[in-house]
Amino acid sequence: MEVVLGPKDMTYEDIVRAARYGAKVTFSSEAVENINRCQQLVVSLVERGEKIYGVTTGIGELASVYLTPQQGIDIQKKIIFSHSASYGDGIPDEEVVAGMVARAKVWTRGHSGLRIDTAQMYLDMVNKGLVPVVYEKGSVGCSGDLSPLSQVAETLLGEGTLKYRGKRYQAKEALEMAGMSPLEPTYKEGLALINGTQLMVGQMCLLLADARELIKAAVIASAMSLDALHTVLRPFDPRVHALRPHKGQIKVASNLRRLLSGSEILSSPSEKIQDGYSMRCTPQILGPSIDVWHFAREVIETELNSVVDNPLFFPDDGDQIGAGNFHGQPIGYAVDVLKIGMSEICDLSERHTNRLLNCNLSGLPPFLTKEAGLDSGLMVAQYTQAAMVSENKVLSHPASVDSISVSADQEDHVSMAPVAIRHLKEIHRNVVGTLAIEMLAASQALDFRKPSSPGKGTGAAYDLIRSEVGFMEEDRTLHSDIGKIADMIADGRLLGAVEGAVGKMDF
Repeated sequence: MEVVLGPKDMTYEDIVRAARYGAKVTFSSEAVENINRCQQLVVSLVERGEKIYGVTTGIGELASVYLTPQQGIDIQKKIIFSHSASYGDGIPDEEVVAGMVARAKVWTRGHSGLRIDTAQMYLDMVNKGLVPVVYEKGSVGCSGDLSPLSQVAETLLGEGTLKYRGKRYQAKEALEMAGMSPLEPTYKEGLALINGTQLMVGQMCLLLADARELIKAAVIASAMSLDALHTVLRPFDPRVHALRPHKGQIKVASNLRRLLSGSEILSSPSEKIQDGYSMRCTPQILGPSIDVWHFAREVIETELNSVVDNPLFFPDDGDQIGAGNFHGQPIGYAVDVLKIGMSEICDLSERHTNRLLNCNLSGLPPFLTKEAGLDSGLMVAQYTQAAMVSENKVLSHPASVDSISVSADQEDHVSMAPVAIRHLKEIHRNVVGTLAIEMLAASQALDFRKPSSPGKGTGAAYDLIRSEVGFMEEDRTLHSDIGKIADMIADGRLLGAVEGAVGKMDF
């Protein structure tokens, strides 16, 4: 398995293959040529005495300070060291690797100004399993991810900390163990290594992959609840959704029909004329989460295939321009919108669970227990859902509407997209937990519907859950049951079992 970085467009899935599944990463021949041409232009511009931001001048508010050619080399290390100022817990290894691969992709277009040997060192670290230790807090999402990318860059210089073969080492020692030597940076390489949005992009590539699987899991959980609640099927008729052709809505309705196909529970006539909104409008509620996922994917893949350096070099024109492609506002908006879409999954899931537990709405035993009063059943599991749903409401507040001026007001508007990404990661954790509780309740409810069997897809989910989590005859601790189902969702086993029964779920 190999991921080739070149000027041609990549997808978020290419980053996932490299960062999560260990695909080898290489440069195409065209990328090598582009990188070399641009670096030659940088050298010629310096020799001509041209004033270039961060190369022959200071940076930020100090951009008016002119540097000699030697100082232009010396400042590259200083830029990296001074910007390595992050704090907090370590970012997971796969996110660091994703950011490194995304950063290397930027260089392939030939507008960044670093040497091919420097760029190749970056890929060698990825391919040899050298992972920089990067702290989670430090980027405001403008001038890119300066501080976290500086933590990556300092390890190329033999500073900072690297993980290698499961252990932490001082970077110089780890490089030597892997047969590598520390880098001596030259013109523009400090900024070329750190000035961009690629940590955010790499993280979002992984989160897009996770979100896609979670949305599918949400449709499965909904189908299980609708089956157990003996829903009226006619609102999912394709003719209904053709009249309001939002793509996500149509896909959810289609998948619900497939998942519920063959249900003996639903084959018997229902006395209900129609169900409550959380049941009847499931396609209209979950569908927009699919739509915003596609919006976020388009933004992130556009960013992945862009050049976001500053300054930018144009070898065909012999020119360089200081500009603002590093601003993370597009990413911030995409993440914030996806946060809302993923949070609404939890809102709907909790409402389904409420209907399953409320005997006045479900026609099932109160709290899905045989001895209500003596036993509390799944009552308090819904409390846990409520806590996560409420937390998501706070986390869904858009981070991108905030800005704090930095660098003596030279950088007076920032995106705060990295904050949004941390929030989205926590929302995803809550989605997994909330869906696990809904599936736990739906499985218990389906047992009360016996001898009638569930649908083809809902039955596959039920069978997998029951292989590890038994029917609750009487009260027992529930956190273990919730955790087992959460693991099935998170590791893809549940989706795999369902898709094995009904085929690939359309997205």
